[in-house]
Amino acid sequence: MRNTINWASPDLQSLVDLFFPQPESLGVFQEVTAAELPEAYQRLLAHPHHMTVANEAFHGGPVTVHVVAESRSESHYSRQILLRRSSDHRVVQYGIVRINRSQLPAEVVAEIERGDTPLGRILIEHDVMRTVKLLSLWRIVPGPYLREQFAAAALTECYGRTAFLYLNGLPVVELLEIVNV
Repeated sequence: MRNTINWASPDLQSLVDLFFPQPESLGVFQEVTAAELPEAYQRLLAHPHHMTVANEAFHGGPVTVHVVAESRSESHYSRQILLRRSSDHRVVQYGIVRINRSQLPAEVVAEIERGDTPLGRILIEHDVMRTVKLLSLWRIVPGPYLREQFAAAALTECYGRTAFLYLNGLPVVELLEIVNV
């Protein structure tokens, strides 16, 4: 029997469930306020902006994307990603993204699905999705999978957020973004 976890937000659970039959292998999540975040994490997470831009400003240079896993349904494209600093290839963010493809132009969807450019950069360059709605901030006790992705076996705590990206008033992209400072 599967162990049921009661998340503070159903959006978090549905995103994690896309790739993790055992959610605790990713981590244990506790919803927190912006005031409870350490200062560096506040700068990275507690804002209504694309994480590509936030990471590049925080880390002082461009980031690249690596698609870890992906899935497609008739209406959605979902993927797990790592953002890496271009300077030293250190992983600075792990994420899960679910995109409603029917709400985006075909050329934007094709570029996203190629997986070679961070989502935020694509959306900015195509001038779509200008509204980011922060849903929740999370304190995370990382599970073995997340520690492996961050190459940080001793990592005991990190932080993340769930957010929606809106196009024409509709939530088109759901995000779980976990940063590694």
